[in-house]
Amino acid sequence: MRINQTFLEEFIFFGFSAYLEWQIVLFVCFFFVYLLTLTGNLVIMALTWVDHALHIPMYLFLAALSFSETCYTLAIIPKMLIDLMAKNRSISIPGCALQMFFFLGLGGTNCIILTVMGFDRFLAICHPLRYPTLMTNKACGQLVASAWIGGFFVSSTETILIFWGSFCGPNLIKQFFCHMRAVAKLSCLNSYLKEIIVTVISESALLGTFLFIILTYVFILSTVLKIPSAEGRKKAFSTCASHLTVVIIHFGFAAIVYLKPEAQEGDDALITVPYTVVTPFLSPIIFTLRNKDMKNSLKRVLDKKVALTR
Repeated sequence: MRINQTFLEEFIFFGFSAYLEWQIVLFVCFFFVYLLTLTGNLVIMALTWVDHALHIPMYLFLAALSFSETCYTLAIIPKMLIDLMAKNRSISIPGCALQMFFFLGLGGTNCIILTVMGFDRFLAICHPLRYPTLMTNKACGQLVASAWIGGFFVSSTETILIFWGSFCGPNLIKQFFCHMRAVAKLSCLNSYLKEIIVTVISESALLGTFLFIILTYVFILSTVLKIPSAEGRKKAFSTCASHLTVVIIHFGFAAIVYLKPEAQEGDDALITVPYTVVTPFLSPIIFTLRNKDMKNSLKRVLDKKVALTR
């Protein structure tokens, strides 16, 4: 327990303070990446909504992921952009708790939806005859709802644990958002224990979903290798390529954030940029550019729009 410390009412971010001469450059880069991220996710959601050919479980889950990632970036990036151009980079303790709650909840939701997407591919490839009866619209809705419930259950647990009690100075957070370990360090009581517990919870959830995805792909690979023709094997695995690529990027960057030791100076902020900014940016690009159905759908919608304007 810390003694002779002032109880805090706000935190101050100084994640990019070591790069003051690059503030404008960082703002411009992050701003355009954010716009492209929003555009990509909105395109996926719009195409899934208007094109009936995409009203199948795989693309319904993709639209759910795009919506979740859009909300996820809204919880972090706008505040980061404002702080890059502002002198006062503070956030109130209730505001910090709210940001952490949505950041962790939506991040957890993304992980679970990616897991559900892997399970969907497992059923489609390994149990094609039973797939239409197992993966109904009702089942899709229940799985997406479960992803949100699971993500925010973990988020609620961690946020309540971290913000239970008071915080002591210094009130500096070596990040550009309310990262759970950075905030837990400032707790007046049992800060080290809180940091350990929330880290174990996050790593367990991350590892659990990742191992489940790996298990589904073991079964998928086993089934695909039994297909006699090379063309059949290629067609079966092509439906998984985009998802597998996003999984590797998402969980790879997440592992760096949650498994690495704390860095010095402003490096902690730079290391979390790939997970909080780059991953949501790459995800819609990979799912659209590497997906034949999405590209064909976009072409149909654009052709229809051109025809209407003539």
